Amino acid sequence: MADTDDDDDGEKGKSKKGLIVTIAIVAVLSLAAAGGGWMLGDILAPQVAEPEETAAAAPHAGDEEKKGENDENKLRENLLPLEPITTNLSYPSENWIRIEVSLVFEGEPDNEIGDAIQQDILAYLRTVSLQQIEGPRGFQYLREDLGERVRLRSKGRVNDILLRTFVIE
Repeated sequence: MADTDDDDDGEKGKSKKGLIVTIAIVAVLSLAAAGGGWMLGDILAPQVAEPEETAAAAPHAGDEEKKGENDENKLRENLLPLEPITTNLSYPSENWIRIEVSLVFEGEPDNEIGDAIQQDILAYLRTVSLQQIEGPRGFQYLREDLGERVRLRSKGRVNDILLRTFVIE
């Protein structure tokens, strides 16, 4: 009988040590995961510049109007509106999409690049299903996907894509 009591104490001691080791491992891994998440969040989070609060940096009201007019004229010069794109979606194929897009070029607009981008957008829209672009989040994903495709196709010459109309029937 004395042998069985010693065995029970030994098993209890082993299970307590195993539990303590498991808790320690879980705690260390949790801390490592939290630290890694914090570092990744710091890397991926957008860096927001602090606004300058000095009086010297504040523009005058007249300067602001002139700057706005110059920016607007420059934008018009670099804007290339594409022909409307109309195609059916991949699923359900009975649904049609019509989209009008303008491209904002870095410098002078290039019609050849615009035509290639228009064909690329048309080909991409034929692969999209209605479920992918439903709701505001789906529209945002579509806009981001189109922007990425445009930047890749233009090799960085196009800064942004402006969706002027977006209709699904």
